[in-house]
Amino acid sequence: MSILVTGSAGHLGEAVLRTLRAQGRAAVGLDVKPSPYTDHVGSVTDRELVREAMRGARAVIHAATLHKPHIVTHTAQQFVDTNVSGTLALLEESVAARVDSFVFTSTTSAFGAALAAPRGAPATWITEEVTPIPKNIYGATKIAAEGLCELHQRRHDLPVVVLRTSRFFPERDDNPDLRTEFDPANAQANELLYRRADIEDMVSAHLCAIERAPALGFGRYIVSATTPFSRADLPELGRDARAVVERLFPECAALYAARGWKLFQQLDRVYVNERARVDLGWQPRYDFAHVLECLREGRDFRSALAHEVGVKGYHGEAFRDGIYPVA
Repeated sequence: MSILVTGSAGHLGEAVLRTLRAQGRAAVGLDVKPSPYTDHVGSVTDRELVREAMRGARAVIHAATLHKPHIVTHTAQQFVDTNVSGTLALLEESVAARVDSFVFTSTTSAFGAALAAPRGAPATWITEEVTPIPKNIYGATKIAAEGLCELHQRRHDLPVVVLRTSRFFPERDDNPDLRTEFDPANAQANELLYRRADIEDMVSAHLCAIERAPALGFGRYIVSATTPFSRADLPELGRDARAVVERLFPECAALYAARGWKLFQQLDRVYVNERARVDLGWQPRYDFAHVLECLREGRDFRSALAHEVGVKGYHGEAFRDGIYPVA
């Protein structure tokens, strides 16, 4: 019995398939783009293709999606077609095939406007209890797809786990000011404090979810690196995050200075992964303490898997303002 992975030409899909094949586990990939990890080329909206790809599968990891960087280049209808209708097709075919587990890759971007905090205000503590307020078609379609996942669990007893993933892509930030002020490694190291995970940890979360889905029935989890912060830190994080970090990690200032790096001055949110660690038995390895250990030892803090997958981009063309043509 194999595992079907959609989005197999993307960052996460390729990383999952690399890992499964290295473990000697049967897996097939489906994507609209050909790749060394794509066995079935086509859209998740193609029922016949989905049915063929799912033949013999015991589990589905549905990572295929249109992302935030596609908002300017794709229509709202295309987002609905791929992110909602495509998810519906996979869910219905999974029910028909009687798969044991369905894991849906959602996003912390779904929280949308719920993340907004005025500059200097306390950072927001983001758990699964926070109600999403989508602020674009990407977030709206991912929330709609989550609803379809929950519906199919309730109506058809399909075991489903929804993973709201934080950032794990290696590309430069979509914020032009941040791109100018911080090099990618510095920015991504900072983000491991509150809004990022290494792709190896993302893969392990998905594989844990496959195993736990039958016992859970349904679950929705935030997947991000384990934050060192507590709720008591939130007011100061909104004013002077650097002071909080340097208090928790006294060696940080010297290690960062030696590299020519700097910390973010304020943080607006903190993603909390406690429920995923408890319910899924997930044990993420890559956090800010790991970053500092690597800086001490002169090593790259990113996993070998992150380097193997590399930078992909999201479009087949370059844009004047970078790879993110997001208005």
